[in-house]
Amino acid sequence: MTNSSTQAIRILVVDDHTLFRRGLTALLARDARVQVVGDAADAGQAQRRAQELQPDVILLDNHLPGVRGVDALAALMEAAPQARIVMLTVSEDETDLMSALRAGAAGYLLKTAEGEALVSAIERVMQGDSVIAPEMTSKMVASYLGGRIATVESPAPLPSILSSLSAREREILRGIARGASNKEIGRELGIAETTVKVHVQNVLRKMQVSTRVHAAVIATEIGLF
Repeated sequence: MTNSSTQAIRILVVDDHTLFRRGLTALLARDARVQVVGDAADAGQAQRRAQELQPDVILLDNHLPGVRGVDALAALMEAAPQARIVMLTVSEDETDLMSALRAGAAGYLLKTAEGEALVSAIERVMQGDSVIAPEMTSKMVASYLGGRIATVESPAPLPSILSSLSAREREILRGIARGASNKEIGRELGIAETTVKVHVQNVLRKMQVSTRVHAAVIATEIGLF
C-alpha cells in the first residue's frame, strides 16, 4: 500500500466480459496504489473513455467484439498519448504477443496473474519498464530467434554488442534480461535507481534499440543471460 501523499495510478479497464471487468475492478480496489477510473466493453467505447478520462494505464483485452485489442492500440494511444497500455488477456499465442509489442503495448500479461503481481507490474510500467508475463518470455525469445519479428529497429551486430558495453552495463543488461525493474537492479548492485536509469539509457543507445524488451531478447540470444 502507498501512503496518502502518493497519487494512485489511474486505470481504465477494457474487456467485453462484464463480470470480469467488475471482478478486476473489485480486486484492484483493495490496493491503494491503483484506482480504476473507468471501464469499456469494446474498442470504440474504450477510445471514447480514454480520451475523456486520460488514464495513466489502460488494461486491454485482446479479444474484443469487432476489433481486436491489438488493432485498437494505435487509436487508444492517440486518444490518451500519455497512457501506458498493457495487454491483459488469456491468449498465450506468440503471434498476439509480438503483434502487441510491435504496436506499442508496454506489456503483455495473462489473466491468471495474481492481484499483487498485477499491481506490481502496473507500477513497473509507470516507471518506464516493459512487463511480460513469465510464461510468455520463452515464446518471445523463440519468436525473435526464429526471425518472425518484423521490426523497424536494426540492432548493432551481435559480436560488437558485448565489446561496446562496460562491465557495469553488462550487469545492467543481465538485470533487464531477467525482467528486473530499475529499483530491483539498483538494490542488487548497490547503486541508486537514478544511476540505473542512466545506465539503461546508455545500454539501449549502444545496442541501437529503443525498448527494454528488445534488449532482453538480444541479451538472451548472445548468451548473456
